[in-house]
Amino acid sequence: MMSTKAEATIEDLYKVEGRAEIVGGEIVVMNPTGYMPSWAAGQIYFHLRLYLQNNHISGVALTDNIGFAVDLPHRKSFSPDVAFFQGKTTGMKFLEGAPAFAVEVRSEGDYGTSAEKQIAEKRADYFAAGTQVVWEVDLLGDEIIKVYRNGESASPAAAYRRGETADAEPVIPGWRFPVNEMFSD
Repeated sequence: MMSTKAEATIEDLYKVEGRAEIVGGEIVVMNPTGYMPSWAAGQIYFHLRLYLQNNHISGVALTDNIGFAVDLPHRKSFSPDVAFFQGKTTGMKFLEGAPAFAVEVRSEGDYGTSAEKQIAEKRADYFAAGTQVVWEVDLLGDEIIKVYRNGESASPAAAYRRGETADAEPVIPGWRFPVNEMFSD
């Protein structure tokens, strides 16, 4: 006898405590992160929010645990570490559609062959949903911020190291982020 399991819905996701996404019809809970990834994401958010505010740019900077409801064949939501969104806000509900800019900061468990595959799949999903720029942040690597742009998702359009300044062009014109700001040392 074959058992059928109902696919998780956005309504199911509202009931999850903590950060999670719907991938492949299932709720995937995302583990809490450590100090370094949290600090880095906070710094990116802080700099982005100030830039948007000071330059009167339409859209909002958002921190982790925000839900973006999307309608892809195998993914129904995203929860990036940092995001820039220009669509309609939804009050207490998840935002509809993908962020224009998404940041994914690697945590301790985001290394190895399986993790690399999942990261590449998620990046492709972001672009399929309409995201224009994705940053992958690897605090343990030499290339700390890898910038991917829609249409160029196979390899980074740019990579930034300590001492350099990253951008999110063309989504956030003029915004620059000093890579060293992600390190509290």
